[in-house]
Amino acid sequence: MTATKVLIVDDDKDICELLKYHLDKEQYKVFVSQDGNDAVEKFKTVEPDIALLDIMLAGMDGWQVCREVRRFSNVPIIMITSKTETFDKVLGLELGADDYIVKPFDVKEVLARVRAILRRIEKNSENPKKDSRIVEYENLVINMTRYELRISGAVVDCPPKEIELLFFLASNPNRVYSRDQLLDEVWGFEYYGDSRTIDVHIKRLREKLDGVSDKWLLKTVWGVGYKFEADDSKS
Repeated sequence: MTATKVLIVDDDKDICELLKYHLDKEQYKVFVSQDGNDAVEKFKTVEPDIALLDIMLAGMDGWQVCREVRRFSNVPIIMITSKTETFDKVLGLELGADDYIVKPFDVKEVLARVRAILRRIEKNSENPKKDSRIVEYENLVINMTRYELRISGAVVDCPPKEIELLFFLASNPNRVYSRDQLLDEVWGFEYYGDSRTIDVHIKRLREKLDGVSDKWLLKTVWGVGYKFEADDSKS
């Protein structure tokens, strides 16, 4: 069985060694980069299954790295940052990160988040009933077996967590979910973040889905949450 590959990107040598030590103990194959430009190259050559990405880096900061990586890969990215402002967290999510952890962190929390993301991806890819992992609407196909989003027939790059969120909502049309319910259903109980994460992912999905069809809509229910509204009479 091929070992899961984890890429650590942080300019702090001590943090890299700490994370590598504990990830090695979990039997992951660990790669390390301490420079933003080198990190982008390692994303291409190593093709990690998941990455831990610091924001403050030499050469190219973590935000730039995330932006560049999202041009060619949907690998799950957990940003690790000493920045605690909501703006910084939201920016990371908007650029395509799947999660964030604030320094100083507990290594057990980092490992829990890594396992949670990998477990969810593995679970969604091991589906024996192919049809149940595909949701289709006019000009929209969400395939969780391939982790693929098609809009008007074309494959659209989309981070794993966005695909999971859209798949969940589209699989339960016209049902309203609160932000906390979506965190539980899509991120799982291991998630330690706040509900603003949902807003950021919904915003990014809407940018991709704008004007695609008049038969369905990713809708905000003010004061409650979100729903995938589908008109059965138009389907």
